[in-house]
Amino acid sequence: MFMNADEIRFHLRDRWKAVEEFERQELRAMSLDEHWQKLNAIVRFAIETGMKRDNDNGEMEVFMRWAKLKEKYESGVWDGK
Repeated sequence: MFMNADEIRFHLRDRWKAVEEFERQELRAMSLDEHWQKLNAIVRFAIETGMKRDNDNGEMEVFMRWAKLKEKYESGVWDGK
């Protein structure tokens, strides 16, 4: 039996959702020490490959925007806009 493009898309989407859930379960099961080891590996990789942040404050602006939205949502002031 052959699948059409939409069926393939839905099948792949479902498979990726299953993979995502498996990864979430793995992360929840990791110890604090394992989380630190992974984080340190990422930082070490960034340093060794010369990746730099270049004082880009755009990331902090996004973080602050999300914090404001979260605060509004949790306080019940959220109007969805």
